[in-house]
Amino acid sequence: MALSALGEPCVLLKLGEVVLKGDNREVFEQRLQANIRAALKEFGFKVDVRQRHGVIALFLPEGTSVETADAVARRVSYVPGLVWIHRAWRVAKDPEAVTKAAIELLADREDVKRGVSFAVRSRRRDKRFPLTSMQLDRQVGGAINDTYGLPVDLRRPELTVSVEVDRDEVFVHTDGLAGQGGLPVGSSGRALVLMSGGIDSPVAAYRMMRRGLRVDFLHFSGIPFTTSESIYKAYALVRALEKFQGRARFWVVPFGKAQQSIKASGQDRLAVIAQRRLMLKTAEEVAHRIRAGALITGDSLGQVSSQTLQNITAQDDAVDLPILRPLIGLDKSEIIAEARRIGTLEISELPDEDCCTLLAPRRPETAAKIDDLKLIERRLDAEELAVQLADSLQEYKPEG
Repeated sequence: MALSALGEPCVLLKLGEVVLKGDNREVFEQRLQANIRAALKEFGFKVDVRQRHGVIALFLPEGTSVETADAVARRVSYVPGLVWIHRAWRVAKDPEAVTKAAIELLADREDVKRGVSFAVRSRRRDKRFPLTSMQLDRQVGGAINDTYGLPVDLRRPELTVSVEVDRDEVFVHTDGLAGQGGLPVGSSGRALVLMSGGIDSPVAAYRMMRRGLRVDFLHFSGIPFTTSESIYKAYALVRALEKFQGRARFWVVPFGKAQQSIKASGQDRLAVIAQRRLMLKTAEEVAHRIRAGALITGDSLGQVSSQTLQNITAQDDAVDLPILRPLIGLDKSEIIAEARRIGTLEISELPDEDCCTLLAPRRPETAAKIDDLKLIERRLDAEELAVQLADSLQEYKPEG
């Protein structure tokens, strides 16, 4: 059956939390639209982004194929701030045209051939349309039932045909892609992620992107006492996360000699927490330089010895900037599931030589005392060392 009644392919984006922002809503919507446009630059054509009440409509250039429209829908499904993405058809604002489009939309679908139950859900954002939502449901649903013989199930349909009457046109669609939810990236400020090559920190970064933070990344390498493997891995993780917020900056600090100094202090059991404090001090110095308002780590309460409540408290004491820990209440299985969903798990599981392996006492301290840590730091002149480490950082950009 020809799809002549279906008009033009387009994409409908449903907003979530943004619609609750009251007087500030327009600011959030503008940020979200900018993020959508940035995400779609890779397609090489201009997309007409139109804001409607609780909906953003993406109109594609004339002649755009269905396959390209599907690709646009998949790409924007990674943009935080959206809860549903529908690849829809834009049809004439006429009840008969809407009915024909809905019938043709279901042609050749395998689930329709199996006789699935269905329902029609109509919404009139333009109340001037000649049929009410209930009347439109009945007209379109009756025509579908007459054409395909599908049973109607208004409570739990296996297939839902959605009809949305807007100001200038009607949108018809069935399935949708779940979005990321949350807030538009950039609407909450900027933060710096302490990025290892492990499973946790990429998930922490993603979670804070969803809360509207634009993030950059800082990696501590064990160089010159380890290889560059951890750098390559952390860089790959950063690139995997860019589909959610766009291009991010990635810096590397050569940390091996500082670790050696900590190890030589003779405080073996405190070495890991002393290292974490020095990392945080260095990250704070970098954050000030890039005007980031917070640090982000992948800590989860009790997951390892450095993440006991006492040790986390001791680390917080090292800096004045807030340390955001979005994974603090998650267990490892939950973090792994999220890493798998966002596409970072496979990279995180690649082998590498992490800088933390340089400081691995047989009996690490689980209740570090801040005064003992400050004594180590005075011996190391940790404040000056953190500045020197921040001075040594390099933005990592692989050749080519």
